[in-house]
Parts: sequence; C-alpha cells; structure tokens
Amino acid sequence: MCGIVGYAGKKEAAPIILDGLAKLEYRGYDSAGMAVFDGNRLNIVKSAGRLKVLAELTHDGQTMPGFSGVGHTRWATHGQPTDENAHPHFNKDETIAVVHNGIIENYRQIKEKLQKKGYEFRSETDTEVLVQLIDYYYKGNPIEAITKVMHRVEGAYALGIIFAGHPGKVFAVRKDSPLIVGKNEEGGFIASDVPAILKYTRDVYFIDNQEVAELDGNNLKFYSVDEEELKKESVHIDWDAEAVAKGGYEHFMMKEMQEQPRAVRETYEKHLEGEEIKIDELKLSDEEIKALKRIHIVACGTAYHAGIAAKYIMEKMARITVEVDTASEFRYRDPLIDEGELVIVISQSGETADTLQALRLSQKKGAKVMGIVNVVGSSIAREADSVMYTWAGPEIAVASTKAYSAQLVALYLISMKFAKTRGTISGDEFKALLSDLKKLPEQIEMLLGNKERIQRFANRYIAAKSIFFIGRGLDYPLSLEGSLKLKEISYVHSEGYAAGELKHGPISLIEEGTLVMAALTQEDLYGKTVSNIREVKARGAFVLCVTNTGHQDIEADADYCLYIPVTNSYFTNSLAIIPLQLFAYYVAVGKGCDVDKPRNLAKSVTVE
Repeated sequence: MCGIVGYAGKKEAAPIILDGLAKLEYRGYDSAGMAVFDGNRLNIVKSAGRLKVLAELTHDGQTMPGFSGVGHTRWATHGQPTDENAHPHFNKDETIAVVHNGIIENYRQIKEKLQKKGYEFRSETDTEVLVQLIDYYYKGNPIEAITKVMHRVEGAYALGIIFAGHPGKVFAVRKDSPLIVGKNEEGGFIASDVPAILKYTRDVYFIDNQEVAELDGNNLKFYSVDEEELKKESVHIDWDAEAVAKGGYEHFMMKEMQEQPRAVRETYEKHLEGEEIKIDELKLSDEEIKALKRIHIVACGTAYHAGIAAKYIMEKMARITVEVDTASEFRYRDPLIDEGELVIVISQSGETADTLQALRLSQKKGAKVMGIVNVVGSSIAREADSVMYTWAGPEIAVASTKAYSAQLVALYLISMKFAKTRGTISGDEFKALLSDLKKLPEQIEMLLGNKERIQRFANRYIAAKSIFFIGRGLDYPLSLEGSLKLKEISYVHSEGYAAGELKHGPISLIEEGTLVMAALTQEDLYGKTVSNIREVKARGAFVLCVTNTGHQDIEADADYCLYIPVTNSYFTNSLAIIPLQLFAYYVAVGKGCDVDKPRNLAKSVTVE
C-alpha cells in the first residue's frame, strides 16, 4: 500500500520522484503529492486522483525546482481521498514535510495532546500527527526529533521527511512497513520498493525496524532509535531493468502470465542437483523431517490458496498433518504450536503485514519459521528462520499470477523432499514426480498459446453478474483462486466452492444462464464432480469445465470444455489455473477495467 520515493543529490528531484512513483503505481493509490525544497522554501503540490494529475499540475516536475524532495502515492485509510488528505503533510510554517505508509494506532491521543498545546490540523489523516509531533520536538536536530517521535507513536510506519532547515537532505524511518535506501554517484534515494529506483542503482540498503536513514548527495548514515550510528551492508539487486517494464504487452498482468513458464522452471532449477532436491534453506536435518508431526501454513489471498493446495499434497504425499490459516485470523485464535513443528509463511512481497505478525507470533511460541517469498531482502525474508525464494522476478500487476505459480512449485518441492525423506513414496514414484515437474513449463506455455479461444469465450460473459467456480479435492483451492482472479480485476461477483457443498446452500443461487466453472482434474473425484455439474445444469446453468485431456466424454454434460495436458494429479493446479487467469483477464479487458491497478486494491498490503 502507498508508494514513497525521495531523492537528495545533484539532479532535479521532482522528475526523479515522479518517475519513481510511476514505478510504484501497482501498489495501489487514490491520491499523490510531492514536496521539494527549492533553496528557500518547501514547495508542496498534491492532488486526489491518478499520478498523471500530479504530473500535469507540475508540468512533469518542471515547475518544482530543487535538489531534494519526497513524493507519495496514497491509498486512503484515515479520511477520504481528497487533496487535503493527500501526502505530503506539513507543519504550520511549512518547514517540515512528511510522507507516510502505514497506520498510527495512537494518533487520536497524540492529536488531542497537540491540540491542547495550540496545534491546528488541516486533514483527517493519522499522518498529520507525525509532522506536528516532529515540529513539537524539533530544536534544530532532525535525528533527535525523529527518534523522540518514534518513542511516542504506536503502529506501523515508513516515513520520508525533509526539513527546510537542512537543505539537500532526506530522512527515512521504518517500523513494520517496507522502505529501502539506495545511492549512486549523483545522489541518494529512498523508496517503498526496488522498482522505483532500479534504473538509478542496483545496490540498496534495507532499513530495519526502528532505524533512521539520513542521506544527501554524498553520504548515507543510519541510526538506531537511540541515535546510535549504525553500519549497514548493501544488497545487490540482480533484476533485469526490463523485468519491471511491460515489454510490449498491453498490461503487466498479461506479461507476467506469459512469464510463468520461466518462473516455474527457475524456481525448481534452483533446488535440483541432478535427481536430488536440495532445499538447504529448510535448515532441517533428515531426522527432524522424519520427526515432524505437524506443519502450519499461514498466508493471505492468493498465497493462502497455494497453501490450501499444499495441504492436500503434503498430507497425502508425505503423510504430515498440515493446518492452513489466513494470516489475518491466525493470531486471534491463539494457535497451539508445539516444539518441533514447522510454520511456513507465504507472501509474494515478503511485507504482508498480517503474515509478518503471524511469523513473529510463531517465533515467540518457539516454532521454526520458513518464509516462501519473492522479494530478496524483504521483511519476512530477513526475519524468518529460513527463506525459500520463488524466483518469479518482479510482479507488478496487483493480481498475482506468476508468483502464485512459483509458490506452488516451491511447495511441490518441499512436499517431494519430505515424502522421499520420510519414505512415504518410492524411488520410482519420486522419479515420476520429478519428470512431470520438469514438463510443467512447456505445458504451461502450450496453454498460454490457446488464449484466443479463451478470449472468445470470455467476450460472451462480460456482462455476467455472478459466476461460480466449483471443484473437489485439489480442484477446490483451484476454484478459490480462479474466483479471486475474476473478482479482483473485473469486479464481477464470483465465488469458489467445494463442489460437494453446493447442496448445502449455494445451489439456491443457480438460475437460468448462470455461468458455473467446474474443475475436474482429480481422477478419483471425477464422477462425483460430474454429478454436481448435472445438478447445476438441471437448474439452468451454463457450464464451462476444465479437465484433463482424454475426458471428452464430459462434453455430454458440460456446455464448453477446456483441456489441460496430462500430468501427475498433484500438479494439476499449475496447469488448470492458466485458462482461469486468462478468462479473468479477458473479462476485465472487455469491461474496460484497469487490469493492473484494480480499484481499492494494493499489491503489497502493509497494514493490518
């Protein structure tokens, strides 16, 4: 949520800030603004609406001269998306400006105390209390004022701050919200995420919780909350700069769907040595793997659906009890975690606030925590006891596609490793699984090549009001993910159900012409799902089925069929999700929706 970019150096700041904010649009926002110091005063321009409004107001930054500044794209939490509530926020004299990502939980108490001291507030936001509190503590030393504020406020925050009294400098602060710092020969940068500054530098510093960074055109300094100077090492980012560009595609989502074969291949190749799976990140001995009694998987959204699929696979393949929780509920049921159990947290960004809190709770309870993340150096990657990267590359579209595919592969590898170590599959079964795993990239590529047929079908359902996805076994989490993709980007109401639950309520919603998408990839459940198809057909539904090649007999019951190549039943989600992603995409495009930046959503959910 929200995007922060700051610059201090030898070049004009405003065009760099605008360029960086444009690279962060995928994070979701509803207003934007900048503050730039021109040598005499802070100039502040902000507006509700898209970033192009800010660009037009400043003539692409040309009307805001100056060599240091901060910018922000806001996703509203406190107060409506208005010009007044947009960031940056500033003190009465307009000598201090702050941009903020996160939520200040005790802002009301602070606001009331400041009002009693004569401070007036212009906005409805929690962020404004930060700049007024900095003003209250500021006596000429920015670090001293900032650290005093850090001791007073509660909640999550990433801050970019500039002081008119300290020209050419930008200050950055972090607690539980992501923020990075970078530097090249011409200046220093702060940003919420790597893509914002990738064209300027590949060496970045990850600010840890309750740390402060001070940067100008020549130096970077880091401080603890107790004002002690810190030494930090940079991390080199290997992403290709073109990876965060559309590469000729109309949308990032289509580009990222097309990158799924590569994402899948690179994820499994990182952990294969000949015919052996090597997951050194697990940091579990064979004896510990054999002794495992239970695994907890915790995630949100799409990553949660990958976790549900993993439950089916791990329990059946490796014979380990697996519990799957939505991260936002995990803490509040006070989960029972015993010594020797493993917690796996999954997050594309590695910054998902609820998942990060679940990680910390699990560690307090004495569990080993493994993170499956896509972003090197992210909070979960740094705080987990071990981390397994998915190597999907940067994912810009809000709706996750290639990261989901890579997460599935990471979970397949863990399942296969555990099963082989525990002796629950034979050597021949393991070899067959490995062979089918290696075929997935080519099979996904073949399915992506069938997109025109799916587009034609999607065009028939642009005006649909409700669509239902059903499946049994592994087809159930597939249905959840297919439904989520559709509702995320097309705003069509859709629901994913375990097919056997239809008769327990949802079938009352089926009427003439309702589209039902039925997944039938699990051979042992095929007949039961056919019965569910007949139930909805009898009530007037139009049925699209996704099934395995060789099941042409289903055409007697379904109205339209899409076939996936033959693979092991454990891996069918990796193939069957492709036509569902494409269907969601083409419905959204046909409706004229903003596919990459759907309304009300953010790529990285950094507040609870």
